[in-house]
Formats: sequence, structure tokens, C-alpha cells
Amino acid sequence: MIAQRSEGIVIRLRPLGDTSLIVHWLTPEHGRLATVAKGARGPKSVFRGKLDWCFETEFSFRRNPKGDLHSLSEVVVRNTHGSLRRELVSLELIAHAVATLEQVTETETPQPEAHRLFLEFLAFLEIQGPMARAQFAWDLRFLAIQGLQPDPEGLSPEVRALMETLLEANWSELAALEVPQETVRSLRQFLHGFWIHQFGRSPGNRNVRR
Repeated sequence: MIAQRSEGIVIRLRPLGDTSLIVHWLTPEHGRLATVAKGARGPKSVFRGKLDWCFETEFSFRRNPKGDLHSLSEVVVRNTHGSLRRELVSLELIAHAVATLEQVTETETPQPEAHRLFLEFLAFLEIQGPMARAQFAWDLRFLAIQGLQPDPEGLSPEVRALMETLLEANWSELAALEVPQETVRSLRQFLHGFWIHQFGRSPGNRNVRR
């Protein structure tokens, strides 16, 4: 079978047997995709040093005609986003974003906008560090992409204005926002309730204060 090529971000890794890995990707063309990297944990593996959380890559894989776990063929790393691993709260925010992806999207469904948004989210965290506004911006923009944008009816004018800014402003403008803590708390509570109402549970990780 001919190998297919894609760009993608590693969003989850799981061991398989003694030496292999299951690698979950977020890609533009295929959305969330799972592959097996055979022997990836072995000392002489061609995948050694090329597979880790949030690695941005170009890769090739061969489809499994009988299932949705495909065979990874080749990986070329474009960006390791290594600075993110030095900040625990940034990793928690990324885990939250991955949880929302897994909660809302179907596997192997094209997600070009979500893939682009995830890269923008990582770039913001690398430059500005972990901030609650980054998580709120991710939630609101991701939900809008999926056609699930929350209705702000009943919220205060301050919270509605913040939601509009988080949806429409450039990422570079978000770090300079001056937002009262009461407005932040109100938006956090609203989004927490929205996730529970819409999906039955919240992805969590809503304790970032800045």
C-alpha cells in the first residue's frame, strides 16, 4: 500500500508492547489520526528522538484497511516546541486543549482550522507563557470552529465584551488585555457550565489565574 504524507502535531503517546508506541496526531487533512510506530522505543529505532508530545512534524503512514490504527513509516521533525516542557502550567493548558479536541471531534475527520488554531495556541504559550485568557481564547475559538459557539445572552456586558475580544483579537493583542478578576471568574464559571451542559463533563484545567 502506498504511504500517505501529512503534516501533524503529536497530541498523545501510549506504549504498545515492549518497544512500540501508539502516536495520536492532529492533522489538517485527517483530523485526529492514530498510528503505530513499531519499535520506536528501541535504541536503534529510526523514530528515536522524533516522537514526543507537541512535536510538529511531516510524516508518512500506511493505512490499515481493517481498522483505524495505521502504520507510521517516516517522521521529519519541524519544531519540537521544546520551551513548553519547561513550564508545567503550559503543559496543563495544552492537555486541556487536547482533551477538548478528543471530546468534541470525530477521528479521521478533516480539521484544518483546528490544526491552525492549535499551532497559534502553542505559539502564544511559548511567547507569553500560561495565561487564563489563552485557555479562554482556545475554548471560544475552537467551539466556534465546530459550530458550537456559546450564546452570551444573560451575561454581563463586561463578560460579553471579553468574549468578543477573545474570539476576534489577534493572539498578539491578548497578552496586553487588562481584565478585572471578577470578569475572569465569571467567564470561567460560564465556560465550565457550558461544557457540562453541552457535553456532560468539563475538560478541567481551569485554575490559571493570569
